[in-house]
Amino acid sequence: MTVQELNSLPYHEAAEQLTICCGSSIWVEKMANLRPFLNRTELLDAAKKTWFSLTNQDWLEAFEHHPKIGDLESIRNKFQRTAEFSISEQNGLNDVSEDILIQLEKGNRLYENKFGHTFIICATGKNAEEMLALLQDRLNNNPKNELLIATNNQNEITKLRIEKLIDP
Repeated sequence: MTVQELNSLPYHEAAEQLTICCGSSIWVEKMANLRPFLNRTELLDAAKKTWFSLTNQDWLEAFEHHPKIGDLESIRNKFQRTAEFSISEQNGLNDVSEDILIQLEKGNRLYENKFGHTFIICATGKNAEEMLALLQDRLNNNPKNELLIATNNQNEITKLRIEKLIDP
Protein backbone atom coordinates (compact mmCIF):
# COMPACT_ATOMS: atom_id res chain seq x y z
CA MET A 1 0.00 0.00 0.00
CA THR A 2 1.18 3.53 -0.71
CA VAL A 3 0.60 6.62 1.40
CA GLN A 4 -1.80 7.84 -1.27
CA GLU A 5 -3.77 4.59 -1.06
CA LEU A 6 -3.98 4.90 2.72
CA ASN A 7 -5.17 8.48 2.26
CA SER A 8 -7.91 7.41 -0.13
CA LEU A 9 -9.31 4.56 1.98
CA PRO A 10 -12.68 5.09 3.65
CA TYR A 11 -12.22 6.00 7.33
CA HIS A 12 -13.08 2.54 8.70
CA GLU A 13 -10.69 0.79 6.31
CA ALA A 14 -7.87 3.22 7.10
CA ALA A 15 -8.54 2.71 10.81
CA GLU A 16 -8.37 -1.05 10.32
CA GLN A 17 -4.97 -0.76 8.65
CA LEU A 18 -3.66 1.63 11.29
CA THR A 19 -4.84 -0.67 14.09
CA ILE A 20 -2.40 -3.27 12.79
CA CYS A 21 0.37 -0.75 13.50
CA CYS A 22 -0.81 0.39 16.94
CA GLY A 23 -3.59 -0.86 19.19
CA SER A 24 -4.51 2.46 20.82
CA SER A 25 -7.98 3.38 19.59
CA ILE A 26 -7.32 7.10 20.19
CA TRP A 27 -4.06 6.90 18.22
CA VAL A 28 -5.89 5.16 15.36
CA GLU A 29 -8.70 7.72 15.41
CA LYS A 30 -6.32 10.68 15.41
CA MET A 31 -4.15 9.21 12.66
CA ALA A 32 -7.12 8.36 10.45
CA ASN A 33 -8.40 11.91 10.89
CA LEU A 34 -5.00 13.48 10.14
CA ARG A 35 -5.08 12.15 6.59
CA PRO A 36 -4.10 13.01 3.94
CA PHE A 37 -0.38 12.64 4.48
CA LEU A 38 1.94 14.09 1.85
CA ASN A 39 4.44 11.27 2.06
CA ARG A 40 5.88 8.49 4.18
CA THR A 41 8.01 10.88 6.26
CA GLU A 42 5.00 13.00 7.17
CA LEU A 43 3.05 9.86 8.09
CA LEU A 44 5.86 8.60 10.34
CA ASP A 45 6.30 12.02 11.95
CA ALA A 46 2.55 12.27 12.62
CA ALA A 47 2.53 8.75 14.08
CA LYS A 48 5.31 9.61 16.54
CA LYS A 49 3.88 13.00 17.50
CA THR A 50 0.42 11.51 17.98
CA TRP A 51 1.77 8.61 20.04
CA PHE A 52 3.58 10.85 22.48
CA SER A 53 0.53 13.12 22.83
CA LEU A 54 -1.53 10.27 24.30
CA THR A 55 -2.34 9.49 27.91
CA ASN A 56 -0.98 6.63 30.00
CA GLN A 57 -4.31 4.82 29.54
CA ASP A 58 -3.99 5.07 25.75
CA TRP A 59 -0.49 3.63 25.95
CA LEU A 60 -1.67 0.78 28.16
CA GLU A 61 -4.46 0.03 25.68
CA ALA A 62 -1.86 -0.30 22.91
CA PHE A 63 0.23 -2.62 25.08
CA GLU A 64 -2.77 -4.95 25.43
CA HIS A 65 -2.57 -5.61 21.69
CA HIS A 66 0.79 -7.36 22.02
CA PRO A 67 1.45 -10.99 22.77
CA LYS A 68 3.92 -11.81 25.49
CA ILE A 69 7.48 -12.21 24.26
CA GLY A 70 8.00 -15.91 23.65
CA ASP A 71 4.31 -16.85 23.68
CA LEU A 72 4.15 -18.02 20.07
CA GLU A 73 0.89 -19.92 20.59
CA SER A 74 -0.75 -16.70 21.76
CA ILE A 75 0.50 -14.91 18.65
CA ARG A 76 -1.10 -17.52 16.41
CA ASN A 77 -4.41 -17.61 18.28
CA LYS A 78 -5.34 -14.43 20.16
CA PHE A 79 -3.35 -11.98 18.03
CA GLN A 80 -4.25 -13.27 14.56
CA ARG A 81 -4.81 -9.77 13.22
CA THR A 82 -1.19 -8.79 13.86
CA ALA A 83 0.31 -12.29 13.81
CA GLU A 84 2.30 -11.74 10.63
CA PHE A 85 4.05 -8.71 12.13
CA SER A 86 4.45 -10.26 15.61
CA ILE A 87 5.93 -13.51 14.32
CA SER A 88 8.34 -11.55 12.14
CA GLU A 89 9.26 -9.26 15.03
CA GLN A 90 9.87 -12.18 17.38
CA ASN A 91 11.81 -14.27 14.87
CA GLY A 92 14.74 -14.14 17.30
CA LEU A 93 12.81 -16.77 19.23
CA ASN A 94 13.02 -19.36 16.47
CA ASP A 95 14.75 -22.53 17.64
CA VAL A 96 15.02 -21.24 21.22
CA SER A 97 15.60 -23.68 24.05
CA GLU A 98 12.81 -24.76 26.36
CA ASP A 99 14.76 -23.28 29.28
CA ILE A 100 14.77 -19.80 27.70
CA LEU A 101 11.03 -20.05 26.99
CA ILE A 102 10.39 -21.02 30.62
CA GLN A 103 12.52 -18.09 31.82
CA LEU A 104 10.66 -15.72 29.48
CA GLU A 105 7.32 -17.00 30.76
CA LYS A 106 8.43 -16.49 34.37
CA GLY A 107 9.85 -13.05 33.57
CA ASN A 108 6.66 -12.02 31.79
CA ARG A 109 4.63 -13.06 34.83
CA LEU A 110 6.89 -11.13 37.24
CA TYR A 111 6.82 -8.11 34.95
CA GLU A 112 3.03 -8.05 34.68
CA ASN A 113 2.67 -8.47 38.43
CA LYS A 114 5.02 -5.56 39.07
CA PHE A 115 3.98 -3.14 36.32
CA GLY A 116 0.42 -4.18 35.49
CA HIS A 117 0.95 -4.56 31.75
CA THR A 118 2.63 -6.78 29.18
CA PHE A 119 6.38 -6.45 28.72
CA ILE A 120 6.79 -4.30 25.61
CA ILE A 121 10.02 -4.51 23.69
CA CYS A 122 10.91 -3.80 20.10
CA ALA A 123 12.01 -7.37 19.45
CA THR A 124 13.11 -6.84 15.85
CA GLY A 125 16.75 -7.82 15.49
CA LYS A 126 17.04 -9.26 19.00
CA ASN A 127 17.56 -12.90 19.84
CA ALA A 128 15.86 -14.71 22.72
CA GLU A 129 18.79 -14.31 25.08
CA GLU A 130 18.93 -10.55 24.48
CA MET A 131 15.18 -10.19 25.05
CA LEU A 132 15.39 -12.25 28.24
CA ALA A 133 18.31 -10.16 29.53
CA LEU A 134 16.42 -6.94 28.80
CA LEU A 135 13.30 -8.29 30.48
CA GLN A 136 15.25 -9.26 33.58
CA ASP A 137 17.06 -5.92 33.63
CA ARG A 138 13.87 -3.91 33.23
CA LEU A 139 12.31 -5.70 36.19
CA ASN A 140 14.60 -3.47 38.30
CA ASN A 141 12.97 -0.26 37.03
CA ASN A 142 10.42 1.78 38.92
CA PRO A 143 6.93 1.89 37.35
CA LYS A 144 7.21 5.46 36.04
CA ASN A 145 10.53 4.86 34.26
CA GLU A 146 9.39 1.50 32.95
CA LEU A 147 6.25 2.99 31.44
CA LEU A 148 8.41 5.49 29.53
CA ILE A 149 10.74 2.72 28.32
CA ALA A 150 7.77 0.59 27.20
CA THR A 151 6.22 3.63 25.52
CA ASN A 152 9.41 4.28 23.55
CA ASN A 153 9.56 0.63 22.52
CA GLN A 154 5.92 0.77 21.37
CA ASN A 155 6.75 3.83 19.30
CA GLU A 156 9.55 1.87 17.59
CA ILE A 157 7.22 -1.07 16.97
CA THR A 158 4.60 1.25 15.46
CA LYS A 159 7.21 2.87 13.20
CA LEU A 160 8.43 -0.51 11.94
CA ARG A 161 4.87 -1.69 11.31
CA ILE A 162 4.00 1.47 9.37
CA GLU A 163 7.16 0.96 7.30
CA LYS A 164 6.02 -2.60 6.52
CA LEU A 165 2.47 -1.44 5.74
CA ILE A 166 3.47 1.40 3.44
CA ASP A 167 5.55 0.61 0.39
CA PRO A 168 8.80 2.59 0.18
